[in-house]
Amino acid sequence: METRGLTKFYSKTRGIEDVDLAVEPGEIFGFIGPNGAGKSTTIRTLLSLLRPTRGEGRIFGLDIVRDSKAIKRRVGYLPAEVNYYDRLRVGELLAYSARFYGVEDGGRTRELAERFNVDLERDFSDLSLGNKKKVAVLAALLHSPELLILDEPTGGLDPLVQARLTETLREENARGTTVFYSSHVLSEVQKICGRVAILKGGRVVGVEEISSLRRKQLKRVRLSLAKPPEPGAFDIDGVHDLEVKDRDCRFLFDGRPGDLLALLAGMPVTDVTLEEPDLEEIFLHFYREGGEG
Repeated sequence: METRGLTKFYSKTRGIEDVDLAVEPGEIFGFIGPNGAGKSTTIRTLLSLLRPTRGEGRIFGLDIVRDSKAIKRRVGYLPAEVNYYDRLRVGELLAYSARFYGVEDGGRTRELAERFNVDLERDFSDLSLGNKKKVAVLAALLHSPELLILDEPTGGLDPLVQARLTETLREENARGTTVFYSSHVLSEVQKICGRVAILKGGRVVGVEEISSLRRKQLKRVRLSLAKPPEPGAFDIDGVHDLEVKDRDCRFLFDGRPGDLLALLAGMPVTDVTLEEPDLEEIFLHFYREGGEG
């Protein structure tokens, strides 16, 4: 999958702008950003459910607009919101979906239904939100697609089903399926993805290896002082998210180590702890800085 300058405006309102992505065959690629960042707009534009304002995209080397029909035959898509025909039973609905891909054998459907504990005889309209989402998971997987595009795939799923989905995605990937995993929950992405694109305000502000995000020069610093610090005591480059509660201080630091040591040497420090921040903190810091922090 590759995009160059992919842009979608709704009248004068920006959905996404100049999105450049390159997803390699066989990888599990994360696409993260808070709600409203443009993740779903990107996906719908890639699938030609929305027409791009400008720019271009290719999936399997095919143009996302001109060749959209051929692309869709080879893609499994899990939307963030699930809406199907309420009057059909689950088995009928999945058989109907399978026929779009020329899949007639129901063995794959039964296998997935057993794995995700889906009752094929139930009316779709009678299902809870979580069970409807499981049906959508089956619909995305049943034709063994070459590319899976997942938009907030764990929304509505309980933790046990989320774990089963992660396991299934790893298995599909081991068979050669490429996975494009869009989420606003970074902890999900870090479990399964090798690389991640960070979306801010409709723009990609960075593409990082998950391991590289962890190695960034960002440290969580905790201090205990003999007395409360003076106002402005922490006004040096690299200090972020400072919290002071009497004599206890906490902040994130991405400046030069020597500057931090000099700062601490001039303070009545009784205890200090330097830790690796969790990936969520790294992401939030990166997002606020627009990819420059």
